[in-house]
Amino acid sequence: MRLRIRSLAPGEIDHELIWLSVSLVSLGLAAAWLTAGLPWPLCMFHEITGLPCVTCGMTRCGIQFFQGHFLAALKWNPLVFAVLCGVAAFDLYAFVTLAKRGPRLRICFSTQRAKIFVRVAIILALLLNWIYLLRHWRNF
Repeated sequence: MRLRIRSLAPGEIDHELIWLSVSLVSLGLAAAWLTAGLPWPLCMFHEITGLPCVTCGMTRCGIQFFQGHFLAALKWNPLVFAVLCGVAAFDLYAFVTLAKRGPRLRICFSTQRAKIFVRVAIILALLLNWIYLLRHWRNF
């Protein structure tokens, strides 16, 4: 896995613009949904089994995160908290990059081993998060 910093090539997809837009629109829609008092999404896995799924506590984590209660957000769902921190960092990077029209950061997977490592790391993170949630399932 290698990091490259380079200018955007002509005709290349502008990932920074696309994902910053998706992130901000999603945040706006979620804020509008909750402000309007619409019902929170129900977890069918939790409704059927009584146990938390991998993403249980995601809505409450997001609410706490955006209210600045980071420790509470971390307790609701550590993986979602980490993802929200990553999205916030990416959004800041994307905004600065787009504003300055600067070079772009790209991650290149040069070997099959690197791709497998990332996949295993993601699966392990999901599994560890679920174990955490199962140990604290009474909070849900």
